[in-house]
Amino acid sequence: MNHKRITLFAGHYGSGKTNIAVNYALLLSQEGKRTAIADLDIVNPYFRTKDSAAELAAAGVDLISPQFANSNVDLPALPAEAYRLVEDKTLFAVMDIGGDDRGAYALGRYTPFILEEDNYRMAFVANPYRPLTRTPEEALAVMREIEAAGGLPFTAIVNNANLAHETTPETVLEALPYMEELGRLCGLPVWMTCAEASVAAELEGRVPHLLPMKLQEKYFDLPEQKGPPKPRPLFG
Repeated sequence: MNHKRITLFAGHYGSGKTNIAVNYALLLSQEGKRTAIADLDIVNPYFRTKDSAAELAAAGVDLISPQFANSNVDLPALPAEAYRLVEDKTLFAVMDIGGDDRGAYALGRYTPFILEEDNYRMAFVANPYRPLTRTPEEALAVMREIEAAGGLPFTAIVNNANLAHETTPETVLEALPYMEELGRLCGLPVWMTCAEASVAAELEGRVPHLLPMKLQEKYFDLPEQKGPPKPRPLFG
């Protein structure tokens, strides 16, 4: 897989960007790279990279998370240490960006440094089974909001089509036309497809550039819905 020095993952709430950021950071470390991951999402308190602190530490990945993350403080603050990700050129940096325009504002302070170095990948994490990104057009609107707020253009798409624990290989395969259309609308390539490890094993050879994932445990467990969510038809 072709890595950039700085990789940023952004997408709407529920897209799965935090799970992907953690798994990608672990992959970089497994490949022998000095790796750090920063949680720049100061809006959403429920899905945090800090939830995987022990696993990241065991793999030698430095974790930079907002002060008071996983606490009852309403708006955590970003630590000054986060600047190390853009200043230390020997480090492979992964950034988990907020899920909408408000969450992406925190990225703005690092954008000039990222653009100056020009060794980054800004990946939009797309899940067509989530509200507000049911169609490629809706996803494109979210992309433009995040770009405008953070000041950094997207360079790639990540296919993270999933229905949580109800995901099957067909869940991912049925989303391929959606991803192709989103790529056509924004002029960007689909960089990789992510899936839970057992699902990814069944997709091997059927989908290129797979990232098998271990799903992150949550510090705050949200109430489970009764029964799996029923997906609407894609492009509908």
